[in-house]
Amino acid sequence: MSLVERQDMMNQDTAVWNGGMGSVSDFVALLKPRVMSLVIFTAFVGLMLAPGSVHPVLGAVAILCIAIGAGASGALNMWYDADIDEVMSRTRKRPIPAGKITPDEALAFGITLSIGSVVTLGLVVNWFAGAFLAFTIFFYVIVYTMWLKRSTPQNIVIGGAAGAFPPMVGWAAVTGNVSLESFVLFGIIFMWTPPHFWALALVKNSDYKAAKIPMLPVVAGETVTRHHILVYSVLLAPVGVAPYLLGFASLFYGVASALLGLTFVALAFDVWRKREGDPAKAACWRLFKFSIFYLFMLFALLLGESLVGGLLA
Repeated sequence: MSLVERQDMMNQDTAVWNGGMGSVSDFVALLKPRVMSLVIFTAFVGLMLAPGSVHPVLGAVAILCIAIGAGASGALNMWYDADIDEVMSRTRKRPIPAGKITPDEALAFGITLSIGSVVTLGLVVNWFAGAFLAFTIFFYVIVYTMWLKRSTPQNIVIGGAAGAFPPMVGWAAVTGNVSLESFVLFGIIFMWTPPHFWALALVKNSDYKAAKIPMLPVVAGETVTRHHILVYSVLLAPVGVAPYLLGFASLFYGVASALLGLTFVALAFDVWRKREGDPAKAACWRLFKFSIFYLFMLFALLLGESLVGGLLA
């Protein structure tokens, strides 16, 4: 191997470390695809439940813009949190701490997608939805990531609003406004977020301690966190049934959501009851995994009823 070839290889290695040769998959990872999939699904449900109709092309544009806006938020979150991502075991392989993408590239990528998604949604669909998407991005990046996450154990409680906005944005894409029904969809995700993340935080408590993030288990202790999980789970159960109680979902949804809510509370009680060793950890994982299923099923039931209702109309 010649000296020139060796130098070229060294330059390439340096570029990779500095993030100059990030692959497409690395940039996709910046978008937090798993979080984006939840955003797309809940936004789509909000769009489908909204009264009135929207042209399929405009609906597709709206969902695409909401998805890109969510991805932009993820990229900006990873840009700002690169220092703590490097410390935490579950995040240190992300593109920036892994040296595949530079912080400047992530920042430029996130800002470009943010502006593009908001402007496109405003111009093509309606400006109320575009402004709502802009506020959602602002709330997640500025209010949650830059302020709440590192300053208060209520970070997940207040910051959870950012993840609860997408169905409202989907609703606004159709109607140009928001209504009680869209606030109920918001409320389900908002109340779901704390027990969902606190269950994970109990398992990953050492990670948050190392990164000096004031999650509730770090600041108040695991016992207090278990109390909070149980309380929020009890409060979540009737909120999950609210679409039926308010008349925009069927009795079938009401019964199914009640059973799902009772199961959620039972698993939360198990977390509250088991506080030591592997049984405690297993209880937390069960609640965390079921919580994902719970949210998916509620929105899937609402979507299914909307589709059936549309066919019968």
